[in-house]
Amino acid sequence: MDKKNTFLGALINGLLFENPTFVLMVGMCPTLAVTTAASNAIGMGLSTTVVLVCSNLFISLLRNLISEKIRIPAFIVVIASFVTIVEMVLKAYMPELSATLGLYIPLIVVNCIIFARAESFAFKNGPILALGDGIGMGLGFTAAITVLASVREIFGSGTLFGQEIMGSGYQPMSLLTAPAGGFLTLGVLLIIVNMIRKKIDARMAARKGGEPA
Repeated sequence: MDKKNTFLGALINGLLFENPTFVLMVGMCPTLAVTTAASNAIGMGLSTTVVLVCSNLFISLLRNLISEKIRIPAFIVVIASFVTIVEMVLKAYMPELSATLGLYIPLIVVNCIIFARAESFAFKNGPILALGDGIGMGLGFTAAITVLASVREIFGSGTLFGQEIMGSGYQPMSLLTAPAGGFLTLGVLLIIVNMIRKKIDARMAARKGGEPA
């Protein structure tokens, strides 16, 4: 049985096995643009998660009513509606975060992660699985960009969540807060993640090979 055919399996799949940033490598625009500070990354990640969960669930509930021929426009309407709600909530209750993220909140409408899950998963599965997939993918995206942003902020600014942690004598590596630093940090993290995945795959293969027939 495919593990993704359960709520927990769909959730874990998004967090680990098909992590949007470190495995599928989609949604790179906000990943590189807003990760100069950990607080920005969490705000962007959770905003995307809310839209992903709500759109996944709504599209799954309506999948039998949406014609195959108009599914893309229907996806856009659903996703744009939830993005608008999230944007209004941020402007009302978190104006500083809204101003910092700026144009990247409305651009969630065309985020590849949202469309990919709507097309490949939510439109083909029931609401429970779609909900698990949305939560897993959203939290996987949030965790990945928060790690990326934390590394860039710590070594690029000497702070974490705006608090100085490296001491007054630390010379920040300003390159890491520049656009090029985003690509560099992401590349290093991808190497580390791939090394860890290979070790895990090797251990799992060894265990399977050692099991009696």
